[in-house]
Amino acid sequence: MAEENQWTPASDKSPGESNSNNSSSGFDLGTVIAQAKQVITDPGTFYRNMPKSGGFGEPLIFVIVMGALAGAIYGVLSIIGLTGAGAAGLGAIIVAPIALSIGSFISAAILFVIWKLMGSPHDYQTAYRCVAYATAILPVVAIVSIIPYLGTVVRTAWGVWLVITASTEVHGRSKQTATLVFGILGVIGLLSGLSGEYAQRELQEKLARHAEQMEERFQSLEKMGLGEDGEVDPEKMGRALGEFMQGMQQAGKSAQQDLQEAEPE
Repeated sequence: MAEENQWTPASDKSPGESNSNNSSSGFDLGTVIAQAKQVITDPGTFYRNMPKSGGFGEPLIFVIVMGALAGAIYGVLSIIGLTGAGAAGLGAIIVAPIALSIGSFISAAILFVIWKLMGSPHDYQTAYRCVAYATAILPVVAIVSIIPYLGTVVRTAWGVWLVITASTEVHGRSKQTATLVFGILGVIGLLSGLSGEYAQRELQEKLARHAEQMEERFQSLEKMGLGEDGEVDPEKMGRALGEFMQGMQQAGKSAQQDLQEAEPE
């Protein structure tokens, strides 16, 4: 039966032990939720029982669901102004699953090489499964990101812990070695992530200030073009328009300079 082929976290043996064709089991939201819950609450048991083969379909679907959920949370938070991204955060509902799917394959390739250098006997598919199920933390991280910089810290620290757990439970590497290797990489990633978030927030604040200045110039343009009788004075309007255009050029140069300063070297 198809239901017998589905792997759930509660199972003590993988579906491959009873039927190698577990990819035919289809999508089951309940299974995805159960898997995500155990990755969050008991990652050691999850990775210990995780099938090391069975195709890319099931873990990829898991990644897409987690990406969609995290994107939806981020989008809702952006609407009420809690993420600092404004309405642009709504695009995460569509972009997140796509970007996360692509990123999961790239991340798995990097970790596959590292695990191979550490002596792991497993193939790329196993590495991908380890990475894919680790995305269970992203919806939680999306909520935590309300607090500046905390989301970056939680995502990095939690992600490193899951990779260390997968290294010991799936790849059979010693905890001491895994902690040393991925701990160092985690610190580097954390510093890079915090630096990037700081630059992004600085840029958003500068762009917001420029937008306010432009709005003020529009309002002043309307007032400066009026005569004493409240009617439009062509001469005053011409002078006001010239001053407005000059201010717009200065604002444009300032915004361009801010963008160049925000670009990583």
